[in-house]
Amino acid sequence: MSERAPDVDVVLAALADPTRRRVLDVIAARGEATATAVASELPVSRQAVVKHLAILDRAGLVTARRLGREVRYAVLLEQVDAAARWMAALADEWDARLQRIKRLAEATGEDDA
Repeated sequence: MSERAPDVDVVLAALADPTRRRVLDVIAARGEATATAVASELPVSRQAVVKHLAILDRAGLVTARRLGREVRYAVLLEQVDAAARWMAALADEWDARLQRIKRLAEATGEDDA
């Protein structure tokens, strides 16, 4: 198994926080949203949402665009897809290891018979 790309580590760290996952859910449901709109749906302040959005932005999970005085955020899926591919590869590796263990256990069981 190859090492995790640094981006995957950043994405997993950003997604580890349940509030950030909820922020992503709110933005995804709306298509795009301001920090104020996101905060209106969460039990945290607008300032807290802005901090979460900064972390999500650094992880490449959201993009921001200025529209007049507003900053609107949208979800980016590329980094989530990269993390999901890494996790799938890791799962495949573990499945292969477990199959080898199973074959060894079955072969040992036949010897005992």
